[in-house]
Amino acid sequence: QVQLVETGGGLVQPGGSLRLSCVASGNIATVYAMGWYRQAPGKQRELVAVIPSGGSTNYADSVKGRFTISRDNAKNTVYLSMNSTIPEDTAVYYCYARIKRTLAILILDYWGQGTQVTVSS
Repeated sequence: QVQLVETGGGLVQPGGSLRLSCVASGNIATVYAMGWYRQAPGKQRELVAVIPSGGSTNYADSVKGRFTISRDNAKNTVYLSMNSTIPEDTAVYYCYARIKRTLAILILDYWGQGTQVTVSS
């Protein structure tokens, strides 16, 4: 069993900052890529940022220069630092991780339950 649990969502004023965290736990052998997606009301889920286990990060154009993704491999944790937020950032943010479970053969994608981020004055 693998679980991803997000924390850090909430209400923030435009121009403000917020930091999301996501911890992966369970019988994990290896965590490969980790990342964040978001889904606004009436819209499809979209990639926000992804960070592989090694290599360069990737961001959606809409968040470049404002959001920063990072990870702590020892803690199986990924973070999303959100700065200069705008109302269009309002969405449910989902954590994602590509994981190989202990004694498993397949590498699978796992998702968190989502955390609401609302940017409003």
